Amino acid sequence: MRTLRSLKFLFVGPMILLMLVVINWMTSPGDWWVQWAALGIGIAWVISLMRVLAAVVVAGGLAAFVAYLRQRDLRQRNFSG
Repeated sequence: MRTLRSLKFLFVGPMILLMLVVINWMTSPGDWWVQWAALGIGIAWVISLMRVLAAVVVAGGLAAFVAYLRQRDLRQRNFSG
């Protein structure tokens, strides 16, 4: 569940930041307060990216392990049969 929220944030975060940039540009173009929001959203985005990549690595490792076990079982059946 946490991984799905992190994956969603990888797409939603930049959209929120873009919206804040437009709001900042329209309301106070000389004062770029949006940089602080960008810092926070950027940190959260990197953390979300790390969570998603960790989940992909774990899922890939499990898939490779299952494939290895199936191949090993198939070889044993062919060898003994």
